[in-house]
Amino acid sequence: MEMIKVSANSRTSAVAGAIAGVVREHKRAEVQAIGAGAVNQAVKALVLAIGYLKNDGLDVVCIPEFADVTIEDKVRTAIKIVVEPR
Repeated sequence: MEMIKVSANSRTSAVAGAIAGVVREHKRAEVQAIGAGAVNQAVKALVLAIGYLKNDGLDVVCIPEFADVTIEDKVRTAIKIVVEPR
């Protein structure tokens, strides 16, 4: 399963569709965002995805956690949100 990476410029509806699709297929999704703008887009996409999945009869929870990510030899702290059935 791939990590869904969100940037500040990501379209919330596209990310929400990706999250819902991965949860439907794999029963679990992981979303990663680095920076305030990216986290904002990720949270908005999660709200949409939860609605999409509710329409399919799936009730999910979102579990946020920190993750260290190495980018260009520098360690950055990302927010990782795990989405899985309740």
